[in-house]
Amino acid sequence: MRRVRCDVCPRGCALVPGTVGACKARGNKDGNIVPLGYGHVTSIAVDPVEKKPLARWRPGSTVLSLGSYGCNLRCPWCQNHRISQVGSDGVSWRELSPEELIRLAQKVRAEDDRMVGIAYTYNEPLVCWEYVCDASILAHEVGLANVLVSAGCVNAHIVHEVASLIDAANIDLKSLREDTYDMLGGDLHAVRDTIEALAAEPGCHLEVTTLVVPGINDTRSEMRELAAWLAGVDPSIVLHVSRFFPNWRMHDRGPTPVSTVYDLAEVAREHLAYVYTGNC
Repeated sequence: MRRVRCDVCPRGCALVPGTVGACKARGNKDGNIVPLGYGHVTSIAVDPVEKKPLARWRPGSTVLSLGSYGCNLRCPWCQNHRISQVGSDGVSWRELSPEELIRLAQKVRAEDDRMVGIAYTYNEPLVCWEYVCDASILAHEVGLANVLVSAGCVNAHIVHEVASLIDAANIDLKSLREDTYDMLGGDLHAVRDTIEALAAEPGCHLEVTTLVVPGINDTRSEMRELAAWLAGVDPSIVLHVSRFFPNWRMHDRGPTPVSTVYDLAEVAREHLAYVYTGNC
C-alpha cells in the first residue's frame, strides 16, 4: 500500500490507507490525506475573551468557543488531554457543519450583544485547518470575528491559508529552546514562523502565552530571551506568563510558585509593554 505524507505540520506523517496521523485527527482515506475531525465538535461554550486569553482585544466581550479532538503535540501537562490526546473513538462528539455553527453563533449573538465571534480552541484547531477556514469565511460574511487559540506548530502554507481570516489569536510559545519542543514532539522554528506571520497580518491582533513549568522553562535567562525575541517581532505583542498546575502525565512537581510567575513577568517587561500573569 502506498504511503501518503501529510503536509500540515513538521511531523510529516507518512500514512497508508486506513491509518491516522500522530495528531489523531487526519488520516489516509482512499489514498488521500483528509481531516477526519472536520466538523466533529467535542466541546462548545460561550466564553469571555479574557479566558482565551486575550487581554487587549475587545475586552468585556464574549465568543462562542468550540473544539474537536486531536493535537500534534504531546505536552505532558496538557489540561485538555481528554480531547486533545484522543481520536474520534476516544471521546464523544457531534457533527456541526460550518453552516450550522454560524447559525448557532448568530442565535447566541441575538441573545447577547456582548458576543462578537467564534473561537477555535480547546484542542489544536489547525489539525483540521480546513474547518477553521470554511467556518471563518462564513463568519465574516455575517459580521462575526474569528479567534484562533493554537500551539502554532504547523507548516507555513497552513498559516498562510488561515491568517487573513483571523481577527485575534493567542499562540502558545512553550519555550525558546529546541530541545523542549523536541520533547513535546513539536518544532520551535515552525512556531516562531507562525508568530511572525500572524504578527505581520494587518487584520490580526496577536497575543502569546507561555506556561511556566518548573524545571522546564522557569529561568530568568530564558524568559528574557523569549521576551526579547517577541519584542523584535513586534513590541506590541501581548505576553501572558501563566502558572503551571500538575496534570495528565506530569505529577512529579508542584504548581509553579506564584512568586516565580510574578518575577518572570517583571523580566518580560524589560522588553514588552503588555505582560499579564495567569492562573495566579
